[in-house]
Amino acid sequence: MNKPELLLTPTSVDDIIPLSEAGADSFVIGEERFGLRLAGEFSKEDVKKAIQLAHSKNKKVYVAMTGLFHNDKVDEVEQYLKFVHEAGADAVLFGDPAIIMARKTLGIDIPLHWDPHTLATNWYTCNYWGKKGAKRAVLSKELSMDEIIEIKENAEVEVEVQIHGMTCMFQSRRPLVHNYFEYQGKKLKVEEEKGKLYLFDPDRDNYYPVFEDSNGTHIMSPNDMCIIDELQELVEAGIDCFKIDGILKSPEYLIEVTKLYRKAIDLCVTDVDEYEDIADELLERIEEIQPESRPLDTGFFFKETVY
Repeated sequence: MNKPELLLTPTSVDDIIPLSEAGADSFVIGEERFGLRLAGEFSKEDVKKAIQLAHSKNKKVYVAMTGLFHNDKVDEVEQYLKFVHEAGADAVLFGDPAIIMARKTLGIDIPLHWDPHTLATNWYTCNYWGKKGAKRAVLSKELSMDEIIEIKENAEVEVEVQIHGMTCMFQSRRPLVHNYFEYQGKKLKVEEEKGKLYLFDPDRDNYYPVFEDSNGTHIMSPNDMCIIDELQELVEAGIDCFKIDGILKSPEYLIEVTKLYRKAIDLCVTDVDEYEDIADELLERIEEIQPESRPLDTGFFFKETVY
């Protein structure tokens, strides 16, 4: 049985070795200027150092170039892609076809992972981008378990699925938060807490993390996805990569969660009966370290997407 790769998004270079030792197989890093909603900001020097550290532990590093690029960034995209290739990255994440064109212009063969955030919802589209050069498709977070398995059955590329962490509910290129809600006069308001912004919905008692950067406004889910007790079916289906998203998480939290998922994945492959025996215990251990403000749920794995 294929053992899925366990992919982490570290908060800094300092996370690479501890997360490797905790059981991570690979990492997604990058700069805000080129990648969307990264757990940490990695300068070019950080990227090179992270790759060196990860490779010393036989781990892989993927660099995110998942932004949507306007004309003023085209030359920068080509230059940054060249840097990433020369730094020794194992793959580049992309959503914009500009990355494919830049790779062709440069004449380099760095692997590409198609990561369009919400667009990877069927195997036809995944296979289309596979024929354009993508090695892997990162599936939309709004898919059910059955949809994911059906895509894997028909995909001609590797399939990556997020299994833990918060997800993005909304993005705009514009800084919308303050002026929008002031204009609408709605009950939702922006609250400041320990340097972070939240939208508070009093009707549902939900806090939605918000941040604005050079890529615009991002509103995140009020809960964290967690399916540590529901991995067996995905492993048996042959999913190639499981992702734990570390955005707005502490390094300590990520290390502990990685250890638990590492154990769960290994047992799904080697001893399913033992996994079933301790699955609830694994979930309870995550619940113990979960921030009170971030309840756990199963995302869209067992319910229909409502757009």
